[in-house]
Amino acid sequence: MPNPVRRPRVALVGPTPNDIGGISAHMEQLLGSYLADAVELLYFEAGNNGMPESRLHALWRIAMSPLSFFAFLITQRVNLVHINTTMVPKAFARDAAYVLVARLLGRRVIYQVHGGALPERFVSERPLLNRLLRWVLNLNEAIVLLARVELDAYRRYVPRARLELIPNAIDIGPCAREPVIRKLRDAFHLAYVGRLIREKGIFEAVEAIALLVMAGRSVVLSIAGSGPQEEELRARVAALGLENSVRFVGRLFDQQKHALWRSAHIFVFPTFFLEGLPYALLEAMAAGAVPLTTRAGAIPDVMEDSVHGIFVPARDSRALAVAVALLDDDREALARMANAGRQRVFERYTVTRLADDFESLYSRVLDDTLRAGAPQRH
Repeated sequence: MPNPVRRPRVALVGPTPNDIGGISAHMEQLLGSYLADAVELLYFEAGNNGMPESRLHALWRIAMSPLSFFAFLITQRVNLVHINTTMVPKAFARDAAYVLVARLLGRRVIYQVHGGALPERFVSERPLLNRLLRWVLNLNEAIVLLARVELDAYRRYVPRARLELIPNAIDIGPCAREPVIRKLRDAFHLAYVGRLIREKGIFEAVEAIALLVMAGRSVVLSIAGSGPQEEELRARVAALGLENSVRFVGRLFDQQKHALWRSAHIFVFPTFFLEGLPYALLEAMAAGAVPLTTRAGAIPDVMEDSVHGIFVPARDSRALAVAVALLDDDREALARMANAGRQRVFERYTVTRLADDFESLYSRVLDDTLRAGAPQRH
């Protein structure tokens, strides 16, 4: 009998798939999609996944990680490396070492950037870092980006590199089975899901609730998540006397998070963070919660102003309050945006589309490898 054709082996490099965060969610989706049938997906853990460790242990882990990766590529007979990173100094330094190891072993590399600083801002007039970043980026067979603004920036920075725009995606199954139903209620329900850090605009959201309550509006903001500014945020809510209008529900998962989205009229997200494509935005839209957000990262690629949601200026709680009041007063517009947002996500941001995009990219990169006569490890 003829030997069965072995599927190409692709190493997914990144944090633990079941951890918290956008990259972990992305890894989990790829590993759980039909892509895992088309190619053999192998996982290599990068970083310490936020676990506490001593300085000595951290130094040992950092020193040994490239050697572990070297051994992994050889013993697992990897054909293609797919690195998932973000453009911040610590991640770049770690993942640049992985790129070098893979290229030394003759493996092609796909380098996917999940947000962070744009390249010219990342190097910030530091000539040595500038040269190093250009060199590392040009070592990769392809650079995958989430947002058009990133695509334009990388096209200027590394014009000879192969750039691919592949947005994030979500499992739409739970939302697709249910129509958008908003129960009549006294309070207008807003939801925030994410890390509790100032750069996400959550303090401005609380200030907007204060303005709405002062104007006699009946509004409730549910805050789901945790983070380093949680205690400061709770203190601000108490100082404003908003204990009956702002509730902290902690970190939510699966059905609990879905229930929050389903009950919310609005997803409030006035971020000024270095966003890629926030999963919370896609989840909210799929569930019919209308986004009030900023033009950060890939958000303008996903939603159109006054069609799927409303854009507000960053760091402007008054403008945010005005937008909430506008939709509270115009429930027909709210319903129209909710349904348009669901349709947008169902058409463009599914896991099937994500798997299609990466299966195509993997095939093209591996075909290029064969045409170039590069050695294939079997």
